[in-house]
Amino acid sequence: MMKIIFIMMFAALSLFGAGVKWEKDIAVAVEKASKEQKPLMVLVTKNGCKWCDILKQGTLKNPKVVAILNRDFVAYEGVVDEGTVPPSLMTQGTPATWFIKDKSPMFEPIMGAVEGEDFLKALDIVKQEYKKSATKK
Repeated sequence: MMKIIFIMMFAALSLFGAGVKWEKDIAVAVEKASKEQKPLMVLVTKNGCKWCDILKQGTLKNPKVVAILNRDFVAYEGVVDEGTVPPSLMTQGTPATWFIKDKSPMFEPIMGAVEGEDFLKALDIVKQEYKKSATKK
């Protein structure tokens, strides 16, 4: 019985400690998304941006969001101040969340710190559209 309790506690701690698996390089992220046939999520942030921090510390820590992103997407964060945002994805404000398929944006970016449930709905729409466009080829 103690083994089962220990295993359950370890699994719960692992889940809460887990976060989004961010790719460190945009070229690697693009290649991985293509190879794994997954949408690429590019989060554009800026150092000191209050809403970026709210999104990253709230929505992007939600266990459901983390699980879906890590399973069904490739994720990359580009930081404006650090020059790691592709020029074609620069926006007037931050945070901006882009979804990319075959090096092209699927939609206009989601702007701002979106709540968890709304972000989950957006992820579902992106997955559906990605699958639709993949079957048309």
